[in-house]
Amino acid sequence: MLKAYKYRIYPNKEQRIYFAKTFGCVRFVYNQMLADRIKSYEENKDLEVKTMKYPTPAQYKKEFEWLKEVDSLALANAQMNLDKAYKNFFRDKSVGFPKFKSKKNNYKSYTTNNLKGTIHIENSHIKLPKLKSMVKIKQHREFDGLIKSCTISQVPSGKYFVSILVDTEINQLPKVDKKVGVDVGLKEFAITSDGEFFHNPKWLRKSEKRLAKLQKDLSRKKKGSKNRNRARLKVAKLHEKISNQRKDFLHKISTQLINENQVIVIEDLKVSNMIKNHKLAKAISEVSWAEFRRQLEYKAEWYGRNIIVASSNYASSQLCSNCGNKSSQTKDLGCRIYVCSVCGMVMDRDINASKNLLKLAI
Repeated sequence: MLKAYKYRIYPNKEQRIYFAKTFGCVRFVYNQMLADRIKSYEENKDLEVKTMKYPTPAQYKKEFEWLKEVDSLALANAQMNLDKAYKNFFRDKSVGFPKFKSKKNNYKSYTTNNLKGTIHIENSHIKLPKLKSMVKIKQHREFDGLIKSCTISQVPSGKYFVSILVDTEINQLPKVDKKVGVDVGLKEFAITSDGEFFHNPKWLRKSEKRLAKLQKDLSRKKKGSKNRNRARLKVAKLHEKISNQRKDFLHKISTQLINENQVIVIEDLKVSNMIKNHKLAKAISEVSWAEFRRQLEYKAEWYGRNIIVASSNYASSQLCSNCGNKSSQTKDLGCRIYVCSVCGMVMDRDINASKNLLKLAI
């Protein structure tokens, strides 16, 4: 099974220059290929998309000699990424047409493959293709398995990371005889059918005043100046801190649920539709329900657990978990207690919803 391990790397000046070249060349090839595809499509609208032939990175090297200075596999992966984006668009138009990559984007990356040991870690250093010297790496955890590829990235705060994709064996967790329904919310991040509440830490709200001040300082700096870049880095580092806090919180909860339960039932929430409510859009975006579901699904696949996703039209919050009566009282988000008019059951609305989700696993 494929598993990725992410580590921080500390390139020297020469290595940073090489990374900057590669980021630029990968972006250039991607944009050039996209432009050529658009031009080819405009000129040959009568032909089927599958029959059209497009230039490859090798052909661009004849015209642009400087492309030979970087890893050819990085350029080949840029082509594969564009092919994938094209296929996704023609499979589902809602995905959107591939966009050109901007030079102004502060997140940069490229992917290269391991061919006969061209990527390996030795003495707290990693060997990467085309680089003469090894890059210092902080390997905070070991892994066993064959390295397939790695992605080198530079984040807006200026830090460098490497994500290593490894073909490895993952030991599944021992089976447990326990099932749980999980209802997500805004006040409480997650509520289980066992009555356990996971409080929403609201990391962004806690840092809003500090973030607003740093953004205000940034807006007052002259564009292109060193002071503006310093101010930009302060904003980027705070955004990174909030993002890391959020990811850490989600990993801890998802891991706990996976460890303790054999079957987990969750809702199929249409977040893109929900954020159209402008009063709640910020709060919904901050809780990262989609990322929480993604983590649960891949961890369940790794460790032999089952995830059941309730249908989007399943009214878990409107049904009585005791008798099954349907009531519209909970359509009012201010109503926090569910009172059944048939059987008289009184229960917290979120626990009631999670118990209804649990029924799908029984």
